[in-house]
Amino acid sequence: MINVTDVGLRFGDKKLFEDVNVKFSNGNCYGVIGANGAGKSTFLRILSGQVEPNKGTVTMSPNERMAVLEQDHFKFDDYTVLDTVIMGHKRLYEIMQEKDVLYAKPDFSEEDGILAAELEGEFAELDGWEAETNAEKMLMGLGIKKDLHSKPMGELQGGEKVKVLLAQALFGNPDNLLLDEPTNHLDFKAINWLEEFLLSYQNTVLVVSHDRHFLNKVCTHMLDIDFSRVQLFVGNYDFWYESSQLASRLMKDQNKKKEEKVKELQNFIARFSSNASKAKQATSRKKLLDKITIDDIQPSSRRYPFVGFTPEREAGKEILTVEGLTKTIDGQKVLDNVSFVVNKSDKIILMSRNELARTTLLEILMGHIEPDSGSFKWGVTTTRCDLPKDNTSYFEDSEYNLVDWLRQYSPNEKDETFIRGFLGKMLFSGEEALKNASVLSGGEKVRCMFSRLMLSGANVLILDEPTNHLDLESITAVNNGLIAFKGTMLFTSHDHKFIQTIANRIIELTPNGTFDKMLTFDEYLEDKDLQIQIDEMYEK
Repeated sequence: MINVTDVGLRFGDKKLFEDVNVKFSNGNCYGVIGANGAGKSTFLRILSGQVEPNKGTVTMSPNERMAVLEQDHFKFDDYTVLDTVIMGHKRLYEIMQEKDVLYAKPDFSEEDGILAAELEGEFAELDGWEAETNAEKMLMGLGIKKDLHSKPMGELQGGEKVKVLLAQALFGNPDNLLLDEPTNHLDFKAINWLEEFLLSYQNTVLVVSHDRHFLNKVCTHMLDIDFSRVQLFVGNYDFWYESSQLASRLMKDQNKKKEEKVKELQNFIARFSSNASKAKQATSRKKLLDKITIDDIQPSSRRYPFVGFTPEREAGKEILTVEGLTKTIDGQKVLDNVSFVVNKSDKIILMSRNELARTTLLEILMGHIEPDSGSFKWGVTTTRCDLPKDNTSYFEDSEYNLVDWLRQYSPNEKDETFIRGFLGKMLFSGEEALKNASVLSGGEKVRCMFSRLMLSGANVLILDEPTNHLDLESITAVNNGLIAFKGTMLFTSHDHKFIQTIANRIIELTPNGTFDKMLTFDEYLEDKDLQIQIDEMYEK
């Protein structure tokens, strides 16, 4: 349990938090949400003691232990994988080190024997005899194979390190667990393992994440950081989002009587409560939702972009034919004889355990790089626009403000009011639209790229990790816009909900062939025979 009392924090003139009073209890998982820059990570750092507030206190119950997901991926490069995980329980690791030193002494004295007995007692109390076994189980669950456990962390790849550091935070059943973006760089199997772990976890968890599926699956509460205020709401992310949207609509609706508004809110709560009863964490979440009153549902002050795509013309039946595409980069064959046909209205999620394979294929299809062999042909009625993973070339050294930057992608209409309309949809209005394009943040650049996509009128969209750098509000808006898009799409993503709600076809690029099937993402993940088949395609 964590108690936050009268906490305030300022950076110079900027007030980040003021008079924060909140209690985090055992058995609950709190999703920390807020716009980019609102202070989500800083709030976790205040709780962990890494940042000192200007006023107020953070306390835990006596003798409780806190674990934090380490953000420095190089901190443990000199330690073995197994030791790195066990170091998550600092006292247990200290005892193991002290024991090793003690038993290695050539002149083991009576005092040493007494100390050794004390250490062994504490070691047993902390479940030390099972430490390595428990650490190995966590690593295996996250997909770190046994042959890596004795290797130094410095020899691991980036994604593997993230999994080890996550196991470190979870190790030893900490009383309070702080996880900042724990699903970043994880594959879907590892995310599923983490979800199941947290669903059965009995202590206190706070998590910052942009993964809506993850927040929906594990969270009992949402902690909303909004304009220096911190508010706690019962329910998962979808409940918070939909309830705040409903409350905003009802507040603006002057024609409805108060009784009608109350009835609509009650029906909304009942529907969500019913859905919660079918979930794995059913009992606790349903009890929480059943206690909600109408006053607990409040409109949000968040601003959501509007993302909508209107193709200038409808594409014909022939969209794209790909035959035998092959490409080697730096001695590694990333594409090997890839062939498929894209049909009208396909929304294809491109998957591969090799990220370079996905990006390379999209770069070839947009004509940015040449294949070593093979060919592809776009239908004559298609018009394409893309959003690359690396958009640096669009903004680097640009001397344009945002209006002029976007104007260069509008072949016919140059009027400022017209251009500002597309920027305004992505929340660049007034003076914001006159910012220099070269000084934008990562999220602002992606929002500009979506203004460009909407302006293009394309009937085929090619998107490489389109939600990277975006906040939850922008991700939700993009998600809704692409669900409604009537054209054809090829895209990559790590966002479960994004893929499940948009894709109707999955193409997975493996070293030993291409998997290609019309099915939803959940069907793909839940088909165990199919997953075995795909695993074999990577191992041949």
